[in-house]
Amino acid sequence: MNKQKNGIAGVLKGENTMLLFAVALFAVCLIFVPRFATGGNIKNILIQISINALIACGMTFTILSDGIDLSVGSVAAIAGVAGASLVKTMPNASVPMSILIIILTSLVIGTICGAINGFCIAKLNVPPFIATMAMMNVARGLAYVFTDAKPVFGLPESFGFIGLKEIGIIPVCVILMVLIILLSYVLLTKTCYGRYVYAVGSNKEVAKLTGINVDQIRFSVYVISGILSALAGLVLASKLQNGQATAAVGYELNAIAAVAMGGTSMSGGRGGIPQTVIGLIVIGIINNALSLLGVSAYWQTVAMGVIILIAVVIDQVRK
Repeated sequence: MNKQKNGIAGVLKGENTMLLFAVALFAVCLIFVPRFATGGNIKNILIQISINALIACGMTFTILSDGIDLSVGSVAAIAGVAGASLVKTMPNASVPMSILIIILTSLVIGTICGAINGFCIAKLNVPPFIATMAMMNVARGLAYVFTDAKPVFGLPESFGFIGLKEIGIIPVCVILMVLIILLSYVLLTKTCYGRYVYAVGSNKEVAKLTGINVDQIRFSVYVISGILSALAGLVLASKLQNGQATAAVGYELNAIAAVAMGGTSMSGGRGGIPQTVIGLIVIGIINNALSLLGVSAYWQTVAMGVIILIAVVIDQVRK
């Protein structure tokens, strides 16, 4: 009986299973999907997943701590709107110092949103689902109020540096994605803080008994999620060359799908950034292949929902 359980556990080991699935999916797309194997299309896939990757890295922190952040899309929207609006008010928006101020302003907004989420969850014991859903509505509503539901147009070309420009042949947004992924990986695997996040997600009561400040860890993961969501919103606004209150709608589902699909446990304590990267790649390949095959974007949304459901079922079976 034990051998049977170990065998099943081995087959269902998340990262190995999903890595093999990602390789198989890539191979199938190479054969059956027209224009999939071109260098330009591979670059497009990396660009397409870059924004979701920033949000998903933050989501990984919250889910590992046995939480969830539903406000990431709305925080991205309000941060992007704020950054775009600030660009229009600055006559020298192409000056490096001005660009730095714009980036910092957006990140501060993300930090505030994440801190409010973290305070409600860690100090007021509001369930993460409820606290972040409330922030999702508040942030989105403020974005509409701030812009009067109108896009912020007329931005200078320099604002497109993060979302549209390339360094050599590599898009800046892809470079930023890689840096955030590496930083998140190091933080979770090479520092005491990362071990504390896993400990809190595994068992909060045991973590308290070992001397970990559980409230501080739970607070901090939502701040991290808010900052990375704001950064994603800024990249999205830069890519679109405008700020919109309707931006990043549904991005929280994309991020959750990437984290869950990769094998990170939705109940916390198991998984990490490598698993999220695998999930991002799988979702990126699926969306890109469906687009190349002319499948409606509505069906892509259906596919995303199915992916989340399958990932959670696999997680429950594995547990």
